[in-house]
Amino acid sequence: MFQPPDRVLFGAAYYHEYQPYERLKDDLDLMAEAHFNLIRVGESVWSTWEPDNGHFELDWLEPVLDAAHERGMAVVLGTPTYAIPPWLARQYPEIAGERGTGERIGWGSRQEVDYTHPAFRFHAERVIRKIVARYADHPAVIGFQVDNEPGLELFHNHGVFQRFVDHLRHTYGDVETLNREWGLTYWSHRLSTWADLWRPDGNSQPQYDLAWRRFQAELTTEFIDWQAGIVREYASPEQFVTTCIAYDRPGIEDDALTRGLDVAAGNPYYAMQDSLALPDTRPSHEATMSNDGTWALYRIADRIFASRQEPFLVTETNAQSVGPSWRNQSAYDGQWRQAAWALIARGASMIEYWHWHTLHFGTETYVGGILPHSGRPGRIYRELASLGAELESAGELVASLTPDADVAFLFSLPSKWALQAKPALAKPGGAPDQRSYETVFDAFYRGAFDAGLQARLVHPDQLGTVDLPPLLVVPAYYAADDATLDRLLAYAHSGGHLVIGPRTGYADPQARARTDVQPARLSGAAGVSYDEFTNLDTPVEVHGSAELPLPPGARALHWTDALVPDGADVLAAYDDPHLGRWPAATTRQHGAGRITYVGTVPDPAFGEALFNWAAPDGIGGRPHPSVTASSATARDGRRVRFLHNWSWDPVSVPLPDAAQDVLAHVSYEAGQSVELGPWDVKVFTDRD
Repeated sequence: MFQPPDRVLFGAAYYHEYQPYERLKDDLDLMAEAHFNLIRVGESVWSTWEPDNGHFELDWLEPVLDAAHERGMAVVLGTPTYAIPPWLARQYPEIAGERGTGERIGWGSRQEVDYTHPAFRFHAERVIRKIVARYADHPAVIGFQVDNEPGLELFHNHGVFQRFVDHLRHTYGDVETLNREWGLTYWSHRLSTWADLWRPDGNSQPQYDLAWRRFQAELTTEFIDWQAGIVREYASPEQFVTTCIAYDRPGIEDDALTRGLDVAAGNPYYAMQDSLALPDTRPSHEATMSNDGTWALYRIADRIFASRQEPFLVTETNAQSVGPSWRNQSAYDGQWRQAAWALIARGASMIEYWHWHTLHFGTETYVGGILPHSGRPGRIYRELASLGAELESAGELVASLTPDADVAFLFSLPSKWALQAKPALAKPGGAPDQRSYETVFDAFYRGAFDAGLQARLVHPDQLGTVDLPPLLVVPAYYAADDATLDRLLAYAHSGGHLVIGPRTGYADPQARARTDVQPARLSGAAGVSYDEFTNLDTPVEVHGSAELPLPPGARALHWTDALVPDGADVLAAYDDPHLGRWPAATTRQHGAGRITYVGTVPDPAFGEALFNWAAPDGIGGRPHPSVTASSATARDGRRVRFLHNWSWDPVSVPLPDAAQDVLAHVSYEAGQSVELGPWDVKVFTDRD
């Protein structure tokens, strides 16, 4: 059984086989001097492990593992199944994945293969067994990463489609049931036999699409479970098995994917430089990547924690600039340290950078490593070495923290998929916004972040197993099941404050629009309903009420539900001659708790004000506009607190309680001010 480490694991992905000249000793010495205690190896080079069919070269990695062990460094060993060798693609062209029926993905990148194909499985199992059998007993190996960022493609191969048909047949029993459940009378899509089921390429039926997306995610989960099972035949009980997740991949359902693993692991890449500045006044359309903004860095960490509701591993994160060769923005001084401590504060028990040495060739030549192309230590190495010393000093106190939560957010991947198939929102210019789910969800998450609240993400199936804070937010829970909606009502009735966002409850688990008064199953308790909605081509200003004051210029974005109160109080309304007849937000007491309905996508000013109002008294709030305060519980029960200054300007922040600076070993009295420099972090524990 996986045991969390005694200190934060800290290191980098290391590819000795990529180096243009011999430098193993120099590299490992530099890592040891930087207080690294971990490297990840081996996951990207199947053609090095097996240069020709059945011809294995396994000994080349041993000097790397020996050198790591000599320096007291641990190793995570990867299986190389995400990047197949040329001979396998040449000898078995039928294993190529298909993005459309008969449209093979050309070999030459990675993850081009249909990993359900028996020929691929045969060769993948063989190389996995060879590698793991060779190195499972090496004293440096503490765990295994199977595959790498799975779920990149949705496969349309013949065998995959036939498995999908079988899956539907076992799920629904007969075509008449499928016809009824999917509404296939529409456009003459009724099936007379299973052979009538059309391919997904030209499909426009949302029920089909959602079933197809669920099935694809199940294939990925089965593939990772299969690999994990092979590895566990050789691994000791003390060695963990995981995979690294890129959370935007289309073919994963992370809570299911990690259920059969020992620990969740994710790759939180994020935008650097001014993207991390607080306060953040940039328009949302200026975001350069999905994790752009300090709030988004915390959101992706909370997302990884939510996979298993446990501390997690960071298997890859920014060592320098990330992305294509035309986007080079490595961090300001202090930002690597800030980001690492932010991830640790939200539950990371490992910080591993991608990667050690910037590549001199290949697709990722300009995805920067810790060392530049010259291989000489510079600014990045020095900052990470200082961070390594801090982590070593902090020791077990900050390893495997359980982060605090002031607010919970229900996160639904089926709703995300359903709103990709039928987007609710539009991009500027009118094109469909296939990130409609994320657009709505992120607006509410950012509002809570800006209000100084710490969040916990919860998948619907986890609702009965997680202790919820007194505030629960449910944005865009579109593909909603009855049992979960009833749990939400019970949560509010028993004393919680339930905040509902647009599209919640509109459809059932098969993405069929419900016949209930909207919001379905919730309208009576919420005291509000609607039967009309509209997109907003431009933002609309909203004004608050005596109960919910809003700042000037607060706006509604993208969408409006035409809310009709029936017992609910109006919290906010639109400043618009047409929309002004409908509230933007309402609230009503329900049992011992409260239900608030927000019928639009709040802009940052609206969102922050909403959560300042919704949070229980004494919860949240920022000590300074550029400062975040977060907290967590250590394994031994001690409280750990973090202050981050996300700006160039030094700030002074008073501490509410007496505390001990974990890194500087300085004691503070309650009310005493802490000085934070530019892009600075302080870590505290309560004083005895």
